[in-house]
Amino acid sequence: MNSLDLKKELKKLSSEKKAKASAWFFKTGLGQYGEGDLFIGVTVPEQRKIAKVFKDLPLAEVEKLLKSPIHEERLVSLLILNGQFAKGNKTIKKEIYKFYLANTQFVNNWDLVDSSASYIVGTYLLDKPREILYKLAKSPSLWERRISIISTLAFIVKGESSDTLKIAEVLLNDKEDLMHKAVGWMLREVGKRVSREELVSFLNKHYKNMPRTALRYAIEHFPEAERQKYLKGKA
Repeated sequence: MNSLDLKKELKKLSSEKKAKASAWFFKTGLGQYGEGDLFIGVTVPEQRKIAKVFKDLPLAEVEKLLKSPIHEERLVSLLILNGQFAKGNKTIKKEIYKFYLANTQFVNNWDLVDSSASYIVGTYLLDKPREILYKLAKSPSLWERRISIISTLAFIVKGESSDTLKIAEVLLNDKEDLMHKAVGWMLREVGKRVSREELVSFLNKHYKNMPRTALRYAIEHFPEAERQKYLKGKA
């Protein structure tokens, strides 16, 4: 099996109606964050099934898919990489990690980042220095900045919050709404999975100057009365 075989399987499941809906949902219009992205209309569950069938696709073939202009082909390639990384030995994990970082320009929509960054980059860095995340957090690329914060979900799951909070501070004044959502989401996860006290401490320091979207996401699970105090600037 090769990348052409996989493309044929995706094509069989394509839907013009779903493609139009996806193009609207992922903001592919002129000047929007997903400008120029192409969809053929295949659902994510269908893509996951295809990724399982082609789970042993060689990296060179996966690369062809990742560099495709078609969104679904890129997502399937990342799902395949997730699986190969999870089951791979140290050498394979390192190879996939390096491959991923060398090709971030193709991980270029929020679902692509969210479906892969923590599973590959974050997991690889669990027992390693994490300077690369701080470099990505300062990247001119929206998607690399999103990779930096979403990757830390792997640390959060393991009970670590330090890097998430530090990177959140770096990204707090980001101009992109997609980053406000990502930062708020990761802060919320810190509160839910690691320490509510650490989240509250972070919020008490920054909530008056945080983007509204990031704040709303971060306090989503708070009791209503407490949420209102933060939203009204009276916490």
